[in-house]
Amino acid sequence: MQYEQDGADEAGEEVFKRLSAEDVKVLRQRGDQSSPWFVIWLQIFVGFFVAGVAWFFTGLPAVGWSVAYGALAVVVPAVVFVRGLVRQQWASSAGSALGGFFLWEAVKVLLTVVMLFAAPRLVVSLSWLALLVGFVVTMKVYWLAVWMQSVRQKSVPKI
Repeated sequence: MQYEQDGADEAGEEVFKRLSAEDVKVLRQRGDQSSPWFVIWLQIFVGFFVAGVAWFFTGLPAVGWSVAYGALAVVVPAVVFVRGLVRQQWASSAGSALGGFFLWEAVKVLLTVVMLFAAPRLVVSLSWLALLVGFVVTMKVYWLAVWMQSVRQKSVPKI
C-alpha cells in the first residue's frame, strides 16, 4: 500500500491510497512477485549441501543422512503446502482462501511431525543432533530467500 501525497490527514493519521484496477494491472505486469518454488529449490540446495558438508567433515554417512532427513522434514511438507495453495489459488472468496491457507498449514505441520516421529525407523544410526541441524538450517532458508529477493528487487515505484 502506498501513502497519499502528504502521507497523513489533518489528524496526523496515516492515510493509504487505494490502488485502482489500472494500478494493480501495472504492478502485476512488472512481474516482481516472488515464487514459493524459488524458496523450496533454495531449501533443497542448502539442505543437501549441508548434508554433504556434514558427511565430508565427520566421515560418517549416518550424519549426512540424518542432516538430509532433517532437510527433507522441512522440504516435503513445504512442497505439499505450496501445491495445496496453488491449487486453490482462484478461491471464490477471501474466507475460503483463508480457510484453505489454514488447512494446508495444518497439513504441513502434521506431516512434519509425522516425518520426525518416523525418523528413527527410516534413518539407520540416526543422529538427532545432525537431524536438528539439517532441519533448522533448511527452515532458516526462508530468511535467505527474503534477503535475496530484497537485493534483487528495487523499491516499488510510486503509482
